[in-house]
Amino acid sequence: MNDKVLAVQRMQDYIETHIDESITLASLSKISLFSPWYSHRLFKEYTNYTPAEYIRRLKLSKSALKLKNENCKIIDVAFELGFKSVDGYQRAFFREFGCNPSEYVKHPTPLHLFIPYGVIYNEIRKEYKKMDVKNIFIQLIHKPKRKVLIKRGINATEYFGYCEEVGCDIWGYLSSISSISGEPICLWLPLKYQKPNTSEYVQGVELPIDFDDEVPKGFDLILLPEADYLVFQGEPFDEKDYCQAIEEVQESIKKYDPTIWGYKWDKNNPRIQLEPIGTRGYIEMVAVKKS
Repeated sequence: MNDKVLAVQRMQDYIETHIDESITLASLSKISLFSPWYSHRLFKEYTNYTPAEYIRRLKLSKSALKLKNENCKIIDVAFELGFKSVDGYQRAFFREFGCNPSEYVKHPTPLHLFIPYGVIYNEIRKEYKKMDVKNIFIQLIHKPKRKVLIKRGINATEYFGYCEEVGCDIWGYLSSISSISGEPICLWLPLKYQKPNTSEYVQGVELPIDFDDEVPKGFDLILLPEADYLVFQGEPFDEKDYCQAIEEVQESIKKYDPTIWGYKWDKNNPRIQLEPIGTRGYIEMVAVKKS
């Protein structure tokens, strides 16, 4: 692994775990094992942000989630995340999201949250090697009739192609929307849900059937029927092994015979992918129907 990439990843990890503290270039330099000047240069080169810009955006996005999900006072959130004054925090929040924190507390509309991605994962993808297959846990669940707010791509059939077409930042926006499943999802859409010249692979948020808010510009709202799904969940994995974890589950799906449950694959409903999180294992859901 490239020493420069590892140095930037160490700085990203340090920022994530010390985001509520005062983070200096000197402290990042100690973590990166390079000089402050060179650490700053590397960070900008690999993340496209200076450390200060990166930290500010991450703090503001974390503050927005606190305001939406927790019963917090604006003044407490501002000082907890290291802003020197409430006025300074409010100005920064407005510049980042286009609304005041007080307005957002009253009406938590979707925001483009900043969700950073570790630079190490691009390198891992390039260096990917197969690993031994581990256990895959399978369970049957039922999903209700629901609406899904989606952002379409162009030709994407998987995550990396989608990011190239739409941008990875869309996940931050989706994460700011309350979902009936508790998190955003990725979907492989059957043809009937695709529009001409749009992608099979999309990202979105599952919403209640009575959702009637205005659909954000550039998004679509689709209606999905109730359906049964087989959930395939791999074992917990080290974040650096995420490519292997995904392949393990997908290979298991290819080989699996749902008739042992009295079902067959339901190709009229989307296949669903959840965010790969090492502590819970990689998860995909495939629709089934009674055979």
